[in-house]
Amino acid sequence: MATEPASEVATASNHAVNRYDRMEWAGAFGDLGTLIPFVVAYIGVLKLDPFGVLFGFGVSMLVCGLYYKTPFPVQPMKAIGAVASIQAVQTAFVTPAAVYSAALATGVIWLLLGLSGLMARVARLVPASVVVGIVLGLGFGFMLQGIKMMQADWVIAIIGAAGTLLLMGNRTLPAMFVLLAFGAVVGGIQHPELLTRLGDASIGFRTPTFALTDITWNQVFVGVVLLALPQIPLTLGNAVIAVTDENNRLFPHRSVTESRVAVSTGVMNLFSGSVGGVPMCHGAGGMAAHIAFGARTGGSIVILGGMLLALALFFSHSVEALFQLFPTAVLGVVLFLAGVQLAVGSSVLPAGRGDRVVVLVCAALCMWNVAAGFLMGILLHHLNLRGLLKL
Repeated sequence: MATEPASEVATASNHAVNRYDRMEWAGAFGDLGTLIPFVVAYIGVLKLDPFGVLFGFGVSMLVCGLYYKTPFPVQPMKAIGAVASIQAVQTAFVTPAAVYSAALATGVIWLLLGLSGLMARVARLVPASVVVGIVLGLGFGFMLQGIKMMQADWVIAIIGAAGTLLLMGNRTLPAMFVLLAFGAVVGGIQHPELLTRLGDASIGFRTPTFALTDITWNQVFVGVVLLALPQIPLTLGNAVIAVTDENNRLFPHRSVTESRVAVSTGVMNLFSGSVGGVPMCHGAGGMAAHIAFGARTGGSIVILGGMLLALALFFSHSVEALFQLFPTAVLGVVLFLAGVQLAVGSSVLPAGRGDRVVVLVCAALCMWNVAAGFLMGILLHHLNLRGLLKL
């Protein structure tokens, strides 16, 4: 897989103007490997109204694409999504209202951190070795998760991956278009009933509704304590510090600050929770995914946001069948290649032996849990500064 150096990516998009060409369209779908599984889980397992989920994502992506003008991603918060899905199956504690409460609590936390200036102070305390470790670990984590998803059908995965690799960087026939078309054909052959459901889908216009009228204090407690608070270290490491570093490395002409990203995270979660959406963040992996398939401006995010918004307003009743059409193995290919893009971009290790240990240990733990990797990286960094890291 050919990966463009940061200088070439920046040169390819050195003006603060969004583009909407075929490469931006292809790059728009680069993060589907992360987006689709969580959206399907929220809708299918937790029984959230598809309208609110898609409307929250759609509007947030449109605003972020127009504001940042780089492939600045909007993703579901992974820890909250995983915990909510598991607990919804095992117990009755997590309800749609608890998810809305988690989004609101997350929004308040990051908005206050961003506006108060505390976010900038916290970011300065995080050493570069930990940031590199987080990004590297996320890249390998995406690759491993992609491999697990590809195991669902190795034949389909190998065909999809081989065709995608051959077309990577091809501006005439973007790789993502071919991969999605291949996935849709395979999904239609394997599950013709999904095509029937999509063919029978009717167009029905819906308008946003306020989702907070039935929330109880018990659901607020579950949303804040069980869902929102455990997500904070993960969001800090990946969705604020790492994505800021990744954006500024690749797009120095459109640099951002951690405080600005924190405010953005807060605003979009307050909005999402109020309309029946889910907790969202900006992730370094999402940016790598969009870039890997051709995105160079915020146009890719605007395109994806516009499509999700259209699905919400007119086709929200049939969206679950649409997302299920893409085979797990094909989504695994998308996730694996996004991981390669992310890992390669952070592959320059620091010169000092102790700093390299910090990077590698942090990366290894981040493949399992970003919060654990972040905290261990900080600890090892301070031990290294005191000469106590003897490896």
